[in-house]
Amino acid sequence: MSHDLRPDAPTARADRYARLSRHFADLLAAVPEDAWTAPTPCPDWTVRDLVRHVVDSPAMFEQLVGRTLRPHPPVEDDPVAALHAVRDQVLAELRDPAAAEAPFEGHFGPSTFGEAVDRFVCFDLVVHGWDLARATGQDAAIDPADLARLWQDADLFGPSLRSEGVCGPAVEAPADADEQTRLLAHLGRRA
Repeated sequence: MSHDLRPDAPTARADRYARLSRHFADLLAAVPEDAWTAPTPCPDWTVRDLVRHVVDSPAMFEQLVGRTLRPHPPVEDDPVAALHAVRDQVLAELRDPAAAEAPFEGHFGPSTFGEAVDRFVCFDLVVHGWDLARATGQDAAIDPADLARLWQDADLFGPSLRSEGVCGPAVEAPADADEQTRLLAHLGRRA
């Protein structure tokens, strides 16, 4: 039995990943040349480190279903091309029912490749998209439709949320904080 709390159809998952990865790619394409070594809201990560994490993360889920990422340019040489190559592969697999429904047994129980990308990779695309935008002086607004999903996923992750370096300890949000600021504070970020 799957632990995916969302009854989303595989098509909805593919569409969501396409939208979120396109937004991240747009942010990435606008990174100023002198910003690659700039710090991000993730402690000890530069902009390039953050992008490497986003590019490399899908490899874990590929491995869980017996696949690998195809060769792609190194993030150090061409971060935009690296992201596009990984994005194209993941999106093609999400649009292929057999590849998307490939099962695995993970930390949270039985799952599928499509469920894992929807839950974990999409979470990273939004949160680290905010990190990237913030670090490079771009518009860091999160689509309000994504905020509820982020809260739901953060709750589902439980203590694991803070064990992988993605989210630090929660910080206190101002009393009059908006939804995005409250969520980011929960994720260890000051907006």
